[in-house]
Order: sequence, then C-alpha cells, then structure tokens
Amino acid sequence: MPSGFLMRPLLNGGTLGVRQAGALLTYVPPTHKQTSDAEIAAYVVGELKAHDAPINLADYDATWPTLFRREAQRVRDALGDGVVRIEHVGSTSVPGLAAKPLIDILLVVQDSSNEPMYLPALERQGYFLRIREPDWYQHRVLKGPDTNINLHVFSTGCVEIDRMLAFRDWLRTHVDDRLLYDRTKRELAARTWKHVQNYADAKTSVVQEILGRTSSPPAPPPSRPR
Repeated sequence: MPSGFLMRPLLNGGTLGVRQAGALLTYVPPTHKQTSDAEIAAYVVGELKAHDAPINLADYDATWPTLFRREAQRVRDALGDGVVRIEHVGSTSVPGLAAKPLIDILLVVQDSSNEPMYLPALERQGYFLRIREPDWYQHRVLKGPDTNINLHVFSTGCVEIDRMLAFRDWLRTHVDDRLLYDRTKRELAARTWKHVQNYADAKTSVVQEILGRTSSPPAPPPSRPR
C-alpha cells in the first residue's frame, strides 16, 4: 500500500513513552509485519523498482490543498455522477504535518472492482492504474498526469474509508497526536527502505494507536490473504 493511513497487520504493537509535563510524546516503533517483495509485486501494475533510500519528507506546504482541489475537479469532470465522494486524505491533508510531497486522494465509487465504470474515463484524462488489490477491499490506486498523487479508489461502504477520514480529522484537531505522528514519521523516514511500502508498514502501529483515541475508533482491519 502506498499510504501509511492504510492499515496492515502487525506482529507486535508499538508503545508510547511516558509524557512528562511540557514534553513531547515519543513513539517506540513496533516489530511490524513487513510486506514481502513478492506481495508488493503481486499488486503493483507495471514494473516494480526498489527505492533503496531514505524517505523524502517535506514540511507542510500550504499549496497542497490547492493541488487537491485541482485534481478533484479533474476527476469529477471525468466521472460526473460516478463520483460518490472525493476527499483529501493522507499527511498532506493535515496542516502542520510533514509529508511526502505527494497528494493522497480518496475516491469513492459504487464498485471499485468494476474498473470499466471509471478507469477508461480517468485514463483519457491521463491517469493510469498502479495498484490493484482485489483481495483487500478491491482497492485501486491511480497515478496522475502531472501532479504527484495517489488516487485511492474504494467502494461505497468500505470500512477503510471511515478509518482514513477518522485519522485525518483527529490529527487536524489534536496537536499532541499530530506531533507524535510527525516525530515518528521523521525518525522512520531517515532510515533506508528497500520499498516505500516498507516505510508505510513501519508506521502502521502508531496509526492504530492514534485511531484508538478517536471518539469512535474504527474496527481493526482484516489481514490480507497470504
């Protein structure tokens, strides 16, 4: 999966350090379940190239919402009434949070497994399919024609939609957890990762930790078939 907001199963959860007065929360990364090369290759459409480098994080950029709005309009123009919902998600949707300079977009359609209903129209606008996961909520990811984006496609009623939005909304309004997530991302991003997905896997436990503090924490996601 290309986004740390998307859940993966873990071997052991991470832990939070004790918070002293005036101190920042500290997150101890877990022993996480890392997605294998074979698993990544199975859902990637096209050539899989190793990253083999640290992750490039940028400080929050106030132009990111503008980039989202431009892409959202392009998707609406392409799909019309086929768009059930479209939202800015991921770290670029949270003011003050460091992020990969990549706009994550949540697109909800009636049935994400029915690619002929949306994919050809998006391809005519320059989008192309990069991820296909039929065994995990029929998740699809498209890349854009000019802006660096991940366009996540899910079906109406998918529980992953609620998780992504709950996490985004919580971070927008809870400074301590936003700082916790920012610090964790920066610590992990400094390491060398074979695939960006491995970095995303390493963040899963802190995402679950924070989701557990939301007013209505979503149910844990199912494990992918192995």
